[in-house]
Amino acid sequence: MTAYIVRRLLLVIPTLFGIMLLNFAVVQIVPGGPVEQMIAKITGTAIESTARFSGSDEGETLRSFDNTSTDNIDSKYRGAQGLDEDIIKEIEKMYGMDQPPLNRFFKMIKNYLTFNFGESFFRNTLVIDLVLEKMPVSISLGLWTTLLVYLISIPLGIRKAIKDGSNFDITSSTIITIGYAIPNFLFAVILIVFFAGGRYMDIFPLRGLFSDNFSDLNLIEKIIDYFWHLTLPLLAMIVSGFAGLTFLTKNSFIDQINQQYVMTARAKGLSERKVLYGHVFRNAMLIVIAGFPSAFIGILFSSSLFIEVIFSLDGLGLLGYEATLSRDYPVIFATLYFFSLLGLIMGIIGDVMYSIIDPRIDFESREIK
Repeated sequence: MTAYIVRRLLLVIPTLFGIMLLNFAVVQIVPGGPVEQMIAKITGTAIESTARFSGSDEGETLRSFDNTSTDNIDSKYRGAQGLDEDIIKEIEKMYGMDQPPLNRFFKMIKNYLTFNFGESFFRNTLVIDLVLEKMPVSISLGLWTTLLVYLISIPLGIRKAIKDGSNFDITSSTIITIGYAIPNFLFAVILIVFFAGGRYMDIFPLRGLFSDNFSDLNLIEKIIDYFWHLTLPLLAMIVSGFAGLTFLTKNSFIDQINQQYVMTARAKGLSERKVLYGHVFRNAMLIVIAGFPSAFIGILFSSSLFIEVIFSLDGLGLLGYEATLSRDYPVIFATLYFFSLLGLIMGIIGDVMYSIIDPRIDFESREIK
């Protein structure tokens, strides 16, 4: 197992390199980069975005460009016609765009190996500080969602396996399928309309994780306030998240129920409850429990962005969305690097959990002993 883990860890390096290289190449051809963003601000054609400029170097540079002479030149940047070439070169240097793309990429990778993500283009803050500041919100949302999905899916899947083909199984499958078909961001909007003052009831808060007076509350009130704000985001993420796990649990149980050892246990006179939870449960839950790390990453990847944006939850999803709008490349690549690395590590942890739960699984020979 040790040799397998070492091989997987070594594979993380080329995989991460490939992910970063592909995304870096795509970004180079996408219009509206940071240089064009600054040019638009200088020329007065910029559209307001969520980027913050308070105290930033970009703000100082913008003021220094006021009343600067212009010269009609051709430029590779949109909207740069009429700006002096020296100004454009200064902006390129400010964002590091005066270097060839390949040089910039390898410099970025070299820094990322030591978790040096540089400074945000549009915020006077180190990127690592931004990521660490926003991480607890996303981790909290992902963990609670994953735990609730498991708490709902496992009992429901077991019940569906026991009642396979019954009215309960058919009805619950229909409801689960409908819930799975509704995108979580659309369900979030529906919840806002009905329960957050959108059109009908105003029961839950619309944005944020805490109330304005959170610091004045006692411990119990803080816990209640926290979950009060989390209710709608969690509901939006759970509804479309537990379908796959429910059906996986059901099918795993049905597969184990039909095994020979279950028939033998029943023939010995064991009760149905002891057969299901004493024999079937351990084997059926192998793939479900071992998949917890992957499920957590999947929920974090697929759900956090839209939910954090819709409910204004100040996490990594919202940070990445704002960075994309403003073309804040250090933040974009840092969040991508973090999520990719976390996903790869969680995949290895998932394999280790498989081996711990069922020692018969041997990843060295890739076969069951």
